[in-house]
Amino acid sequence: MTRPRSSAQSSPGRPARLSALHLAPDSLGFALDAAAQAIDAVERGTALPAALAATIAGMAPIAQSAARGATQDIAYRTMRRLGSVDWLIGRLVSKAPPAHIRAVLAVSFALLLDDADAAAYPPFTIVDQAVTTIGARREFVFAKGLVNAVLRRFLRERDALVAALQADPAARWNYRRWWIDAVERAWPSDWQAILAAGDRPGPLTLRVNARRTTVDAYLASLREHGIDATQVGAHAVRLASPLPVERIPGFADGVVSVQDAGAQLAAEQLGAADGMRVLDACAAPGGKTGHILELADVEVVALESDATRAARIGENLARLSLVADVCVGDAGAPAQWYDGRPFDRVLADVPCSASGIVRRHPDIRWLRRAADIPALVAEQRRIVSALWPLVKPGGELLYVTCSIFPEEGEMQAAWFGGAFEDAVRLDAPGQLLPTASSGPDQNTDHDGFFYARFQKR
Repeated sequence: MTRPRSSAQSSPGRPARLSALHLAPDSLGFALDAAAQAIDAVERGTALPAALAATIAGMAPIAQSAARGATQDIAYRTMRRLGSVDWLIGRLVSKAPPAHIRAVLAVSFALLLDDADAAAYPPFTIVDQAVTTIGARREFVFAKGLVNAVLRRFLRERDALVAALQADPAARWNYRRWWIDAVERAWPSDWQAILAAGDRPGPLTLRVNARRTTVDAYLASLREHGIDATQVGAHAVRLASPLPVERIPGFADGVVSVQDAGAQLAAEQLGAADGMRVLDACAAPGGKTGHILELADVEVVALESDATRAARIGENLARLSLVADVCVGDAGAPAQWYDGRPFDRVLADVPCSASGIVRRHPDIRWLRRAADIPALVAEQRRIVSALWPLVKPGGELLYVTCSIFPEEGEMQAAWFGGAFEDAVRLDAPGQLLPTASSGPDQNTDHDGFFYARFQKR
């Protein structure tokens, strides 16, 4: 969907210059304003986590404490509803407003679209606080009447408007049209369920450190703390309700880590055994590296092309009291970092569209373009072609993407098997589609991943 741009909008990559905001940091108005700033940054091309971090960093310390949670919640809700709110703004606002006013309308509509039983705030409170936050900025006070009129009109005509937006695929499903078409083409029987699963927040899933405890013992510990949880994988525990990591028993001591149940299959499928030499290519932020080391006494080279992201690998391993050889280098150019010693196992968790993890990263669906997919396919082939010679005879390479597009999954696996005569394809999960079970059986609740395993003859 093409969104209107205003001449008042800031240039890409630069935060809007706004006057000081005189609202209580714990008020809804303050959070609406902060979330709107983050949404505006995403509209200009910034990833949502970075946009939120910049917005929150600009707050006073007391405001950071008071407003962080609400700001993040509103921003993520808006990203999941962006197609609908775009449609509503286009329908109810005759002339494109300045970017920040548009963003305040967007975050307000996102909250107002919630069903009554899921609503975070009463509707008229949202309208009142949206008008208040617009009025709190001198440069936007002229728009108080506009914001009030538009939001109140939505409340009066809510049912008719929500029914009408269903006719627009991007407004109904909250994805770009090319994405909807790609998913329907790839998964004609499941496309609606896949899109719907991506619109729900992902659960908080933990990986139990097998070196420190068992899943059963950790579940018992959670019960002692009054925390409801369920086992959803060999080492995976799903909390019934999300908690800040500082409140998760054992997190600070490395007993558990946060990791989706589908992602945890990587280390399990890799099958590293004691004494092996393992390469974790594209390793940041280190979740899979840590899991590999939790499961076996192995020598791990954790490779990452970005030095800043590579530093996070060391930080995560330190919390787990584990050690790997962290290297900064391009997985597709081994001459930069390879010491000539072949690997028993290579985990190639390659760059991809991230189309399988949109419930946790809803901004991806708006930032990604159809033209990105061929470029990513070429990059994936470049990397695995460079890594395959590093595998010992009899060793294995595990190809992984967090994608649901066949171009990055089964089609890549078929290409690999044809490109390398000494590659034998072994059993692996293949394509995991994102699922979100709402019933008592949560064992299918995971993000979307693709796994293919190859052994060198």
